[in-house]
Amino acid sequence: MNKNVILSCAVTGAGDTTSKNPNVPVTPKEIADSSIKAAKAGATIAHVHVRDPETGMLSHDVEIFRELVERIREADTDVIINITAGGGGDWVPSDADPTKGGEGTDMQTPEQRHEPVGMLLPEICTLDCGSVNFGNQVYVSPTDWLRKQAKLIQESGVKPELECFDTGHVRFANQLVEEGLIDGDPMFQFCLGIPWGADADAETLAYMKSRVADNASWAAFGIGRMQMPMVAESVLQGGNVRVGLEDNIYLKKGTLATNEQLVDKAIGIVHSLGSEIMTPHDAREFLKLRKHDGKAD
Repeated sequence: MNKNVILSCAVTGAGDTTSKNPNVPVTPKEIADSSIKAAKAGATIAHVHVRDPETGMLSHDVEIFRELVERIREADTDVIINITAGGGGDWVPSDADPTKGGEGTDMQTPEQRHEPVGMLLPEICTLDCGSVNFGNQVYVSPTDWLRKQAKLIQESGVKPELECFDTGHVRFANQLVEEGLIDGDPMFQFCLGIPWGADADAETLAYMKSRVADNASWAAFGIGRMQMPMVAESVLQGGNVRVGLEDNIYLKKGTLATNEQLVDKAIGIVHSLGSEIMTPHDAREFLKLRKHDGKAD
């Protein structure tokens, strides 16, 4: 049981959710505003992607990242910023020639994935710890690429959140720790219920958390209808939680959500279990995060 819970809000993601829920933020201002609303509702961390303001689809534009991060940092409301470093890793084989990427393929090198992190130095960034079948495409992160990306993150002083979509990802994340590519106490995020990664259930979560070191912190989330059940299960098993429109667009069946509503609902679950939500200040101390000026907190 975790009595002091870090709550992350994944505010927008990269999927085609904007056509399904108009509350999914698209522009840098909208994403920043939604991050601040989530923080005011009680979120500890805002996990952010960026989108093309014209199309609403995934973008890797570092200037859009810059505008977003600056807007959050300039706000009166405090929240820890967690930038995605997953970048372009989507591979869809071409029907005409399966040796080439077809429509929907979007690939970036480790250096390109790291660029917004290295430029903006958020307090946390993600590091997806392996390749996985992601629906009908493959998310590609070869191990040598991940070692290179982990080294870039390490040199920047940003805290990596080790994203694990399957059990083998936990194994490789531990290997990165063993090789000295992860500084300090490791921070894991178990990403559950995505087709076709690890299931969003108590047994899978119990196994994954059993494979991390005692000094590691961890969180878990489920997608879709499993978002709130995994909030409760994560707290009960001793972990932290994540909600947000990246992972689930409904407040309840048939009712579209906002990020702040999902945060408020998750906090209600956490409080009903007798636990509290960490403030950004307390989470910075717990996770030993650097400040924006590059100095340790």
